[in-house]
Amino acid sequence: MKTITATALKPMLGAEREFAFLDIREHGQYGEGHPFFCVSAPYSVIEARAPVLVPRKKTLCVLMDDGDGVSALAHERLAALGYENLLGLEGGAPAWAAAGYTLFKGVNVLSKTFGELVEHACGTPSISAEELRERQARSAPMIVLDGRSPSEFRKMSLPGARSCPNAELGYRLPELVADESTPVIVNCAGRTRSIIGAQSLRNLGLKNPVFALRNGTQGWRLAGFELDHGRTPDAPPALSPASAALARARAGRLVRGFGLSRVSPGTVAAWMADESRTTYLFDVRTEEEYLAAHCEHARHAPGGQLVQATDEFLAVRNARIVLSDDLGLRAASTAIWLRGMGHEVHLLDADASAGPASGPEPQPVIEAASVPRLGEIANRPGLRLLDASRGMEYRAGHVEGAEWVTRARLDARIAQGPILVLGRSAALVAGVMQRLTELGANEVEGHVGGPEQWRAAGLAVVATPDLPAQDDCIDYLFFVHDRHDDNLEAARQYLAWECGLLKQLDAQERGALNPAHATPLETV
Repeated sequence: MKTITATALKPMLGAEREFAFLDIREHGQYGEGHPFFCVSAPYSVIEARAPVLVPRKKTLCVLMDDGDGVSALAHERLAALGYENLLGLEGGAPAWAAAGYTLFKGVNVLSKTFGELVEHACGTPSISAEELRERQARSAPMIVLDGRSPSEFRKMSLPGARSCPNAELGYRLPELVADESTPVIVNCAGRTRSIIGAQSLRNLGLKNPVFALRNGTQGWRLAGFELDHGRTPDAPPALSPASAALARARAGRLVRGFGLSRVSPGTVAAWMADESRTTYLFDVRTEEEYLAAHCEHARHAPGGQLVQATDEFLAVRNARIVLSDDLGLRAASTAIWLRGMGHEVHLLDADASAGPASGPEPQPVIEAASVPRLGEIANRPGLRLLDASRGMEYRAGHVEGAEWVTRARLDARIAQGPILVLGRSAALVAGVMQRLTELGANEVEGHVGGPEQWRAAGLAVVATPDLPAQDDCIDYLFFVHDRHDDNLEAARQYLAWECGLLKQLDAQERGALNPAHATPLETV
């Protein structure tokens, strides 16, 4: 495998050439510290994640491990998938730090850092949890909109709040608030989506006063107030003809005011066929709308989540991003933020709701052979049971006698005798089976399932709350992991981390972010 040093790679990250800087360590290792432009693509599931994150096989991909040689293993798997331009970071993450470069803790670091910059650049108004509680106590007119995903809303939400993911805010607001004097308060769990959601509404030139809830649900709990749990989000309201016309008009004003680019379906088709550059086509509408109809080759990426967690949808810097929706407003409001994060972004000039495709997007096919008669086979004398589930899932429940394994730390000692690999994920099971075969095992079978299937096969399922040990559980990020489970000290640490991101940026990293793109070229 060809390698590159940290000092040679660093200047390349600021150039205009396409690249994907892939952290092939497991998720917990990634979250404990990674370079600013690095995207998580764990070796354990590299065959499933790489084609999604890096669709063009000729893209320059730099692979970073923990200085433990796992990059070479990931290199072999990517080469087998057809990737042609692969480099390993010499010495891995430790060498990056030794060269004097920052390893950022946490996840979605670039997006969260950009949110902090937006608040400073745009002066986004905010209110505290105490102010919101006081308004609620006196029944002041207002609407509180939770800009997170519906699943996050179900976990915990502010009393009286309504679920309305960020990209839906401007689109649905006319159906939610009739009075232009009603204050609108946008919240998330922490800071980023509160800021971005509130500023997205301000970009529309609303007469309504708009505020971000400072520090979100975590700030609410730190102020001593209770949250709701398990609430089912209301279905998003359908748009009336008048609201649809307003959304279309507002989209046009955003395109003109922010100098956004619109492209035809023909142009996008040509781009998608272009082997010299990467093009991502994302549909930023709701999941229900996407499943009903979408443009061919479009992947689903709800606009609020695409901004909040860009690195979960794409890994190639300097690629083309094309956004698709129905009336243009959700795509335009999303494009403003992606452009501010240094991406080249275009709007597809077509109605996705009339697209020819439907159903879920295709995923890479990962085959993990499932054995018949699981109970009989699992009780076979001399059979070695391995569990390839994620570490915290194993802790919660696994077949008695099954040993937890992670693909990155398998060695020849474990590849002996007949082996049955169990696990909840086909990608994880298949990855472990492939590595065991590579290590010399010649009797390896797999079964994808969980405690329910294991019990049905007559197998005993046990829990081990402390195994695997925290040091071994490299696929789980323990960094303030229970901040949403009422650990107030973890919430304090998380908010301090988020507010401190800007101080960690060097000139190159800061230069990639341009919050000025949140300011219109002309009056919107």
